[in-house]
Amino acid sequence: MSTSSSLPVAIVTGGTSGIGLAVVHNLAKDHQVYALGRNKDSLVQLRLLQNVEAVEIDLLDFDAQRQFINRLAKINVLVHSAAVSEQTTVEKATPDVWQRQFSVNVFAPAELTRLALPALREQNGQVVFINSGSGTLALPGHTVYSASKFALNALAHALRGEESANGVRVATVSPGPTDTPMNRNSRQRAGNFAEIDPLEYSTPESVASAIRLVVSASEDTQITDVNVRPRHDKAKR
Repeated sequence: MSTSSSLPVAIVTGGTSGIGLAVVHNLAKDHQVYALGRNKDSLVQLRLLQNVEAVEIDLLDFDAQRQFINRLAKINVLVHSAAVSEQTTVEKATPDVWQRQFSVNVFAPAELTRLALPALREQNGQVVFINSGSGTLALPGHTVYSASKFALNALAHALRGEESANGVRVATVSPGPTDTPMNRNSRQRAGNFAEIDPLEYSTPESVASAIRLVVSASEDTQITDVNVRPRHDKAKR
């Protein structure tokens, strides 16, 4: 791995799989990327890439978050991709299920953002939250995940207002159905093992392209909310 201190610095959580991994590959073309995750095999492979530093971290360890942020000289981009999803209903969701999904999907990105804000302000940086179509349209059986993504959407909108005067841009990118390991595992847990129509699911690389659009917006503007939907969109409206 080779790096350049002159490159802008990007942090990508959930950088070892799915959308996060695609974002790491995309941004590493012209950023020094810190890919955060816990998949050891993926971390090993990421360490072979130019402009990528793979960081093994538990995002629920807030002291580890603080130590990581404190060792960075600058931060230009913070992309929150790490998330967990478990299909469940209000009737079946226990307090542990609520706590687990909100901890990963809301509390962890909120704290990492808080810790990174001083560095982001110095660089007129930006924060990108990877949300979901479930963050604006709650579907039966996805109650807890949808609630956490609604909360993440509120976090992003409030943060944008708070940080506008400080020069920090805040965006939400909301993918629809995307062919990621998390999505495949979720469908299999629900008993759906059928082959998918490729046009009914976006690829992680397509979502990463949308994030690139947000990150590369000209200095006089910001792209605040982007929805990425598959070509054959079966969303209930």
